[in-house]
Amino acid sequence: MAEAEKPTKAGINPPVFFPSAAVILALVLFGVIAPDTAGKVFSAAQGWIIDTFGWFYLLSMGVFLIFSLLLAFSRLGQFKLGPDHSEPEFSYGSWFAMLFSAGMGIGLMFYGVAEPVMHYANPPMGDGGSAEAARQAMRTTFFHWGLHAWGVYVVVALALAYFGFRHGLPLRISSALYPLIGKRIHGPIGYAVDIFAVFGTMFGVATSLGLGVMQVNSGLNYLFDIPQNIFVQFILIAVVTAMATTSVVLGLDGGIRRLSEWNLWLAVILLVFVLLVGPTLFIFQSLAQNIGTYFSSVVNETFNLFAYTGNSSTDSFMSSWTLFYWAWWIAWSPFVGMFIARVSRGRTIREFVLGVLFVPVGVTFVWLSVFGDTALHGIMTGTTSHLVEQVQANTSTALFHFLDGFPLAWISSIVATVLVVTFFVTSSDSGSLVIDMLTAKDGEESPVWQRIFWAVSEGVVAFALLLAGGLTALQAASLMSALPFALILMAVCYGLFKALRVEALKQDSMRHMMNTPSNVSRVGSGPGRSDYWQDRLQTLVSSPRRQQVNKFLHETVAPAMKEVCQEYEKQELDTNVTVEDDRCYLRVGHGDEIDFVYGVRVRSYAAPSFTLNSVRRNTSNEKRSHYRAEVFLREGGQQYNIMGYSKQQVIGDILDQYEKHLHFLHLIR
Repeated sequence: MAEAEKPTKAGINPPVFFPSAAVILALVLFGVIAPDTAGKVFSAAQGWIIDTFGWFYLLSMGVFLIFSLLLAFSRLGQFKLGPDHSEPEFSYGSWFAMLFSAGMGIGLMFYGVAEPVMHYANPPMGDGGSAEAARQAMRTTFFHWGLHAWGVYVVVALALAYFGFRHGLPLRISSALYPLIGKRIHGPIGYAVDIFAVFGTMFGVATSLGLGVMQVNSGLNYLFDIPQNIFVQFILIAVVTAMATTSVVLGLDGGIRRLSEWNLWLAVILLVFVLLVGPTLFIFQSLAQNIGTYFSSVVNETFNLFAYTGNSSTDSFMSSWTLFYWAWWIAWSPFVGMFIARVSRGRTIREFVLGVLFVPVGVTFVWLSVFGDTALHGIMTGTTSHLVEQVQANTSTALFHFLDGFPLAWISSIVATVLVVTFFVTSSDSGSLVIDMLTAKDGEESPVWQRIFWAVSEGVVAFALLLAGGLTALQAASLMSALPFALILMAVCYGLFKALRVEALKQDSMRHMMNTPSNVSRVGSGPGRSDYWQDRLQTLVSSPRRQQVNKFLHETVAPAMKEVCQEYEKQELDTNVTVEDDRCYLRVGHGDEIDFVYGVRVRSYAAPSFTLNSVRRNTSNEKRSHYRAEVFLREGGQQYNIMGYSKQQVIGDILDQYEKHLHFLHLIR
C-alpha cells in the first residue's frame, strides 16, 4: 500500500497547490455564508478597480497585441518553438481546426446575439435604434471579440511553448520569467506567479461556467418551462460538474478531444442553419463591412477611455463591457494559452503568431455576423421587434428568443442548449487540467483525486459567484483576478523578448565562422596526399548504412569527445560526456552562464539517387535509407554531417563550435 501511494503524493506541488486551494476555499465560503455582503464587496472592488486601473487594462491589452505583431514581423519571428530541427506535430489543417475549437466557447453562445442587440439599443455615444447604431454595435462587438483577446493568448502560449519546448522548462507561467530571475522560478517568486495563474484560470473559467449555467437554465425554461432560479442553477452546476469530472478522469484523448469534436459539429450545424434560414445576402454584405469598419477603427478603439467625453453612460459601458472583456481574456489566458502551446510545437514564431491571431478571429467574426447581424436585421425590419425588450429583460434568454423567430425553433433551441452544455463541460475539464498542471510537480503525472478536486472546485466557485450577485459578481471576479496577472504578463513579455534577443545574438555569433572545421582536412592526414581528393569524393557520394554511422559514432566521435573532456577538466571546467546507442554529446558547464552542448546523432534520410550505392541498386528498385552523423547544439540540430571525419577533425569541429559559444557569451555579458 505504501508503494502504491507514493506516486500520488509525488504528484502534488505543495507550495502552489495548498495556498491556491486555501484562498479559493476562503472566497467560496465567503460567498456562500454571506452572499449579500460578498455581493457588496465584489461590487465595490469592481468599481475601485475600474476607476483606478481601467487605463492599465486598456494599455496592457494594446501592448500585448503590438508585442505579438512586432515579434511576428521582426527577425525574431524566424525562431522555432522547439529545437532548430523540430517539425510541427500537426498539419496546417489540423492545427487550424484546433485553433478554431479554442476560439469557440460559452461566451460566443451567451453574447453572440445579446451584445449586438444591447449596443444597438444603448450605445455608449449617440442615440440607439438607428442604422448608425447598428453599425457601431457590430464594430464594438467585433472589437471586444477581435485581435486583442487573441493577442493576450499569443503572449501566454508563446512564452509557454518557447521556454517549454526550446529550453526544456516546465509548461508553467513562471518559466517565462527565467531570463529575469533564473533558477528562482523554482522558489517563492515562481510559486507566487503560478498561484496567480491558478487564480486567473479558476475565476476566468468560473465566469464562463456561471454564464453557461444561466443560459442552460434559460434554455430549459424555454423548452420545458423549468423555473429560472438559483436552486435550478445549483442542480445544473452539480450535474455538469459531474460530467466534467468524468471527462477529466478520462483525460485528453478519452474525454476532452471527443467533447471538442461534438462542439465543433454542433456549432457548425447551428451556424449553417441560421445562415440559410436568415437573411443570407445581408449577412455576407454586413460581414465584409464589419471587417472593414473594425480594421479602420481598431487603433482608436484600443486606447479609447472616453477621457474627454466621459459620463455615467460611458463609465457604465466601460465597466460592463470593455474592461470586463479585457479582464476575462487575461484571466482565461493561462487556460487557452496552455492548450495552444501544446499543439504548436515546431512552428516558427511568425507562423504561430499569425495563425493564432487571425484564424480564430476570422471564425469569431463569421459567428458574430451570422447571429448578431441576423438579430439586428430582424429588429430593424420588424420581424423580431420584441427582441430588444426580451434581451434587456434577461440577457441569458437572448439566443432562445432569437431562434424563436425561425422555423424549427424548438429543435434549434435543443441543439443550442446541448451546445452550451458541451461547451460548459469542455471549459470545465480543460480548465481543470490546466490548473492541475500548474499545481503538479515537474515531470510527474498528478493523482486522479487532484484532477477531481479542481473540476469540482470550479463548479463550486461558479455557484458561489452566482449566489453572491450573478452576472455582476462574475464580472467583478474576472476583474479582480486579472489585475495581478496583467502585471505578471507584462514581465512575461519582457522576459520573452530578452530571451529571444539572446537567441538573435547567438545566431549572429554563429555566423562568424563556417560550420565545417577550417584547421584540419576532412580525409586522411592532409591534402598533400596524392589520393586526397579521390578519398574525399568517395566520402561525399557514399550512402553509409546505420551500422557504419554507429561505428563511426562510437569509435571516432566518442573518443574525440572524451579526449576533449579530459582537457576541459584540466582547466577546471565542469564537463561530462554521454554516449547512447544513436547519439553522444559533450556538455561544458559555465556556472550561471549558458552551458555549451555539442552532440552528434544518427539521422535517417531517403538515399539520394546520385550516390554510388544507389546507382548499383537501381535495377532492383529497392528503397534504402541514407544515414548521416549530424551535429546538434543546445539550440537543436545544425543539419551538417561529419561522417568521415577523423578524430582530429571532430576535435577541431568541437573547438570551432566552442569558440562560437564563447563569442556568444561575450556578446550577452
